[in-house]
Amino acid sequence: MSTLTVGDREYSFHSLDGIAPDHLPRTLRILLENALRHRTSSDVLRVWEPGVIGELEVHPSRVFLHDTNGVPVLADLAAMRDAMVAQGKDPALVDPLIPAELVVDHSVIADAFGRPDAMQLNVALEYERNAERFRFLRWGQQTYQQLKVVPPGAGIMHQINLEHLARVVEERDGLLFPDLCLGTDSHTTMVNGLGVLGWGIGGIEAEAAMLGQSVSMVLPRVVGVRLTGSLPIGTTATDLVLTITETLRAHGVVGKLVEFGGPALAELPVPDRATIANMSPEFGSTVAYFPIDQQTLDYLLFTGRPVEKVAVVETYARAQGLWHDPAELRYDEYVDIDLTTVVPSIAGPRRPQQRTSLADARRAVEAELPPGRRTVGAPGHGAVVVAAITSCTNTSNPEVMVAAGLLARNAVERGLTSKPWVKTTLSPGSRVVMDYLGDAGLTPYLEKLGFHLAGFGCMTCIGASGALIDSVGEAVRAQDLTVAAVLSGNRNFEGRIQPDVRLNYLASPPLVIAYALAGRMDIDLLTEPLGIDTSGDQVYLADLWPSSADIGAVISQTLKPELFNTAYDDIFVGDDRWQRLEVPDGETFAWGDSTYLQRPPYFDQQAAPGDLIGARALVRLGDAVTTDHISPAGAIPVDSVAGRYLLDLGVTQPNTYASRRGNHLVMMRGAFGNVRLRNQLAQGVEGPTTPGPDGVLTSIYDAAEAYRAAGVPIVVVAGKEYGTGSSRDWAAKGPALLGVRAVLAQSFERIHRSNLVGLGILPLEFQPGEGDDLTGAEPIDIHLGDDGFATAYSAGREYRLKIRLDTPREVDYYHHGGVLPYVLSRLSEESLRGQNGNE
Repeated sequence: MSTLTVGDREYSFHSLDGIAPDHLPRTLRILLENALRHRTSSDVLRVWEPGVIGELEVHPSRVFLHDTNGVPVLADLAAMRDAMVAQGKDPALVDPLIPAELVVDHSVIADAFGRPDAMQLNVALEYERNAERFRFLRWGQQTYQQLKVVPPGAGIMHQINLEHLARVVEERDGLLFPDLCLGTDSHTTMVNGLGVLGWGIGGIEAEAAMLGQSVSMVLPRVVGVRLTGSLPIGTTATDLVLTITETLRAHGVVGKLVEFGGPALAELPVPDRATIANMSPEFGSTVAYFPIDQQTLDYLLFTGRPVEKVAVVETYARAQGLWHDPAELRYDEYVDIDLTTVVPSIAGPRRPQQRTSLADARRAVEAELPPGRRTVGAPGHGAVVVAAITSCTNTSNPEVMVAAGLLARNAVERGLTSKPWVKTTLSPGSRVVMDYLGDAGLTPYLEKLGFHLAGFGCMTCIGASGALIDSVGEAVRAQDLTVAAVLSGNRNFEGRIQPDVRLNYLASPPLVIAYALAGRMDIDLLTEPLGIDTSGDQVYLADLWPSSADIGAVISQTLKPELFNTAYDDIFVGDDRWQRLEVPDGETFAWGDSTYLQRPPYFDQQAAPGDLIGARALVRLGDAVTTDHISPAGAIPVDSVAGRYLLDLGVTQPNTYASRRGNHLVMMRGAFGNVRLRNQLAQGVEGPTTPGPDGVLTSIYDAAEAYRAAGVPIVVVAGKEYGTGSSRDWAAKGPALLGVRAVLAQSFERIHRSNLVGLGILPLEFQPGEGDDLTGAEPIDIHLGDDGFATAYSAGREYRLKIRLDTPREVDYYHHGGVLPYVLSRLSEESLRGQNGNE
């Protein structure tokens, strides 16, 4: 143990001097300190060289949640308390041992838009729909000692984390250590832009971590990304991150730690870094880490952090080798990115890595459009029907938000308007955004183009986009139009943004406005006019685009630390509606007959692990199946299995899957419920359909129930990158409740594989180049070997699959039926040992 002095205070810390190799990447230095402090194995980090393999146990300093993942987390903990009571033990044994913060940001829907009272109407609907969930969250906050809840309307969790909650360096009882934040949202990585090591984990892993369990992981490979040059005039951080996403997806960084460095870093501000770090899941890495430097300190001061706190961050970072300096670190892999090559871009229509330059965008869009009517005076194929400035990815960045406001001003002054068929929304991740846009006088111009504030929350980015304009939605469905959404978000997966919209494009906030003015995606914004001004002259994007000097002047005049201090002064208090909520009492939760909250069944009898004989494929899926395909988050269609179930219970407003995640009876009916799901067993039918045991097409839920009744085990067969996207634990919970025993895939995304193990589903990975010919149409026999491999037999063919239980801890989880039964068993044993020790 060493000491350091900052001001007149002395602190203790676990020094890495003489322990960590000089060339050790900074992400691994943080993990080494974590191992030393928690007395877990650190040998592999002490002797680290590129290519070294090993295992780690990570203890986060805090856990970060949002409401749609947080509600099931708290529901599982409440069910664990019930299980403790059933065993005659104290329910208070189930209580977080580390700080946990939960932000309510996923519940608000963009129902109202394009009107001054849009936010008020949306928030009122949010409380009307979610009062039961909110009361449950308030019960959790008063029951669990280390849980804090940020009520609705404050902003988006990652932007709040960046601007206020992140410690960078944690101090507890005079001991300093890195702020290691694990969250139930994959974009927890956004805080990497501030020098915080953090990444997304599944909700069940988060529960275990909150109860004192380590997160077990294989030592990842570390990729050093060297940034050089500077962004050309007219490009944005959005263009940069789309370029990085394309580059790193092509390189292959799934499950790896990415560290940024290079000469361009010194001039890259934290908001740009945060935009890049936010999209770490989109390029597949575990983290996208930026080291602590002067830019970090400037941002901490800029956002109102105390001077004394910032001094501690600098002193500790320098002492621990976490400060960015010219010293050459070593990495497993290297990537060079020249910022001067970045050009204005969009990405889509189905994946964030599908970047195309703005110059080539029209050609790329036209390739996606069927023959038929185009958009001229009314929506046709290629019409933009949703234009949303949304998501913390970009709204956390003042440069692109001010650019959007200035472009709106310039457009309005030339007499341009958004096209009437475009649903326009503005949903920033922080109240600070509206404060500085208002102080700059830009809000009225945004509103004249229809970009009224719709709410402070994720909204369109997570599919809570609401319905299209009525007449537009009717035309899209009646004419089977292929229409588009353009949003400043981070994801554009099929069926995610809006069920009637087939094409989804990611773009910077100013480009979102430009496409709203154009009303169509099949336009060359660099050569075609956006409209005609009041003088009859054609107006081009270049005529409206603000200069860097104009953007900088607005930022310097309006953005002050006082804005952040005011916005976050009472962040945990909430408005009158939050305060008036009736909060249940008691150390255990009274479940009742709510359609939002039901006691989870994960502690009931689980299927015994082992060989699977005569298994049938519930679905046979292709490559890049996302967690949105497996467990949708958007509106529950009234004609879906889940929608009909709720209607039978008298529920006339099904709400969203995201809001119903506390009710497994709804969520299991929504598993594989994406309207764009392509199941190769479904004979060309798109959506949640599959053959049952009799070979007749039916809903996936009904097929699973029929297999269960017949005593037939079921599996999922898939291609590469299975489970990409959100850290959605319901993408594992739903299949587990349907009875899925294993997933056979050519490769897995990191978080989803972990979630499968956490629910007792066995991930099995084909050998390279194998698996395409396993159709899933015939029974499958799966035999588990003792060598880490399984053998599958189907239709006369044999397949050797790797059992993806990557650590001894994961083996324990699987044999207990998942994380939660494992943790309950550990807590019960500790309780019993405590009782025996006191006898």
